[in-house]
Amino acid sequence: MTTTTTTKAGTESAFATALVRMSHVVQYVFADVSREHGVTPQQAQLLCVLTGGPIGMTELSRLLHLEKSSLTGLVDRVERRGFVTRVSHPRDRRACRISLTPEGARLGEKVHGEICARLDVLGDEMPEADRLRIATALTGVVARYAT
Repeated sequence: MTTTTTTKAGTESAFATALVRMSHVVQYVFADVSREHGVTPQQAQLLCVLTGGPIGMTELSRLLHLEKSSLTGLVDRVERRGFVTRVSHPRDRRACRISLTPEGARLGEKVHGEICARLDVLGDEMPEADRLRIATALTGVVARYAT
């Protein structure tokens, strides 16, 4: 177990190490839930991202950290399975947005819910105040990274 030192460098190292370890846990949970539903983790991530509504390819590329060609292949495979559809962009005829089909929306909500439930269990032993403090801190970290 890594201990946190009182030096700033030591604290940052422990913080980064904890984030890396947590990212592995999240990846394992995504992989397990995805496999149980017959999709890849990347397909599950796409479905989860789209539960908020249609998103353009450029924004999806940024959100999923995929090159355009990789994203196109991912969308093609998920579209063939009937989970997403390409819809015309309302203001740009050259662009399209990716939208969940009813079946894709059901699967996306189910996968997202199961992933969240399994991750939530990890904090069951923590006091609610600690869980809220960690959630708030991580939300801030994610927001800083996204900008």
